[in-house]
Amino acid sequence: MENQRISSNVVHIVLWVVQVILAVSLIWAAWMKLVQPIEQLATMWPWAGQVPVALVKMTGIVDLLGAAGLILPSVLRIQPKLTPMAAISIIILMVCASVFHIMRGEVALIGVNIVFAILAAFVAWGRLTKAPIMPSRNG
Repeated sequence: MENQRISSNVVHIVLWVVQVILAVSLIWAAWMKLVQPIEQLATMWPWAGQVPVALVKMTGIVDLLGAAGLILPSVLRIQPKLTPMAAISIIILMVCASVFHIMRGEVALIGVNIVFAILAAFVAWGRLTKAPIMPSRNG
């Protein structure tokens, strides 16, 4: 029983690390899309200069909402079931981003999307099945 509790705590810690990594990455992407001038952003992400500015800004907002959904419900302990829902939404976002890049002939760019989707799938799986948001102290 003690090994099971330790294992659950390890999964819980790893889930938090992955959630924070994903959230920080999404916040960075949101910052870039919402604050950087499009011309400057297009030097890093050429697609940003080839689509409507509103689409770039909208994806920044979606990134920001995804990051918030990964962290805030869990930290605030208000509706923590929203965390796995946010992770599932991030998987959908990464699939859409991958399809977008494939349609543009930018298959080489989807590696990050695939890694983020896998990390989000781990969070969704873990929060739905393996580790509560805050493990109990009573064993």
